[in-house]
Amino acid sequence: MEKWWRDFHAFRIFITPKVMPGVFWIGVAIAVISGILTVIEGAVARDGRTLFFGLLTLFLGPLFVRILCEFVMVFFREKE
Repeated sequence: MEKWWRDFHAFRIFITPKVMPGVFWIGVAIAVISGILTVIEGAVARDGRTLFFGLLTLFLGPLFVRILCEFVMVFFREKE
């Protein structure tokens, strides 16, 4: 336990690689919920533009979240 604490304070252990999967899934959930709500709003208002952007968010939102998470992970890749 004490070795882990020393490694933590000496920055030999990174937290970000362990946290990023959770951040990814939270981001995906937000993107999907936002896309669904925007699709519903566009359908109720009979607005094609809002409906299109809702579908765009629904499908491209999780991809964008994945790219952002991978971009952050590049900086924290451990040396092999």
